[in-house]
Amino acid sequence: MDASVSILSEIRCELGEGPAYDPATDTLWWFDITGRKLLEQPLGGGPTRVYDLPLMASAIAFTAAGEQVLATERGVQRRDPATGKLTMLAPVDADREDTRSNDARVHQSGAFWVGMMAKDGKAPVGAIYHVMGGKVSLLFSSITIPNSICFSPAGDLAYYADTRKNLLFRVACDPATGLPTGEPSVLLDHGGMPGGLDGSVCDAEGNIWNARWGASRLDAYAPDGRHLRSVPLPARHTSCPAFVGRNADRIAVTSAMQGLDAATRVAEPDNGKTFLVEGLPVRGRHEPHIRI
Repeated sequence: MDASVSILSEIRCELGEGPAYDPATDTLWWFDITGRKLLEQPLGGGPTRVYDLPLMASAIAFTAAGEQVLATERGVQRRDPATGKLTMLAPVDADREDTRSNDARVHQSGAFWVGMMAKDGKAPVGAIYHVMGGKVSLLFSSITIPNSICFSPAGDLAYYADTRKNLLFRVACDPATGLPTGEPSVLLDHGGMPGGLDGSVCDAEGNIWNARWGASRLDAYAPDGRHLRSVPLPARHTSCPAFVGRNADRIAVTSAMQGLDAATRVAEPDNGKTFLVEGLPVRGRHEPHIRI
C-alpha cells in the first residue's frame, strides 16, 4: 500500500519538534523549540494557532483531566491553556543556562521520560530523566542529542537514541513504573547511513517509526531492528512523528529549517512545515496520560 503525504500546517518552524495528538479535542500540538512557540492544529481543519512561550519547550503531554504539561528548558511545567501561564511541577536542569529539553514521551505508567541536551547540540552533557509525581530520577547521561524516546505496547521496553552517535538503544522497563530494569543495549547502529535518528513513536505491534533527520524520510523498524519500510517526505530535516486521528492510523511528522542555508530555505519551501502521512498499513496508539 502506497502512503500519501500532504501538508498539515504551512507554518515553517526553525526547529519543529515534539508533536503530540490530543484525542479529546482531535488536535495536534507541537513546538518550534528555538522559536519559543507552541502550535495547535485541529485535525478537522482550520488555521494553525501559534502561542508564544517565555522559554524553550519541546514536548507536551496531557493529564486524564485534560491539563497540559510541557517539557521545557527549566523542567516539567503545567500550562494553563486560557492564559498561557506556566507553573513548575518538577525542575530539571533548572540551574543550567547551557541546556534545554529535547525529545520526551509519556510511558504507560504515566511517567514522563524527558531528554535534556546542550543548546549548541555539540557537547555530550545531555541526559534522560524519569519524572513521576514531582520526583526526578536520572536514567542515562553523557548523551549529546537525546531522541527517539518511545515505549513498547506493554511498557516493558523503552527505546532512545543519541542522534550524534546514530545509535538506537533498547532497555527493559518495569511496566508499572516506567523505570529501567536492566542495562541498555544497541538495537540499531545507523552509522554510515544518510541522516540521523531523530524522534520515534512505537505502534500497537511494537514497530518503531522514526523521523530521519537530514534524509527526508520516515522509517519503520521491527522490534528486532529490521528495516520495514521508508516513506519519503518533502523536507530534509524531518524531526518527529506522532500518531493522529480517532483511530491513530495516520502519522503527523514535524520538520525544521535549522542548519539550512538561506538559498536552500528559498529553493525548498517545505522545510520546517508539518506533514500528514495517510494510507499506511499501521495500527497506531494514542499517548498515555501523564501522572502529576
